[in-house]
Amino acid sequence: MADSWVNSAEILGSDLHLELTRAGSRRTALMAAVREAIREGRLAPETRLPPYRSLAADLGIARNTVADAYAELVAEGWLTARQGSGTRVAPRPASPPPRRRAPGRGSRQRRGAAPGGRRGPRPAPRPVHNLLQGQP
Repeated sequence: MADSWVNSAEILGSDLHLELTRAGSRRTALMAAVREAIREGRLAPETRLPPYRSLAADLGIARNTVADAYAELVAEGWLTARQGSGTRVAPRPASPPPRRRAPGRGSRQRRGAAPGGRRGPRPAPRPVHNLLQGQP
């Protein structure tokens, strides 16, 4: 067990402590643990994760369980994966700057106003020939 993920953490520059305590399947518990580690900052963006075979051996679960969890976390945007480069924590998007309101403009719409500022639907256009003959 000299080449396990826990023992090779110094080589990869990271130590990953995951506790699979969540109720439910092992895959769900692993996914929750990885998400929590990312949210808490224990797994920084671009951090390389252990190969799924190594992590599965360390956690005592099936490698397909780890592979499925990684695949779902990639689909959710938590991780990135490229063949030959391994699986990494996805870069976090920069938070957008706070939106400012233009001076003098309220954010409330008039009561009864439809989106776009109109009050209800527009009346149907009347035929031009009726207008020319003086009929409503």
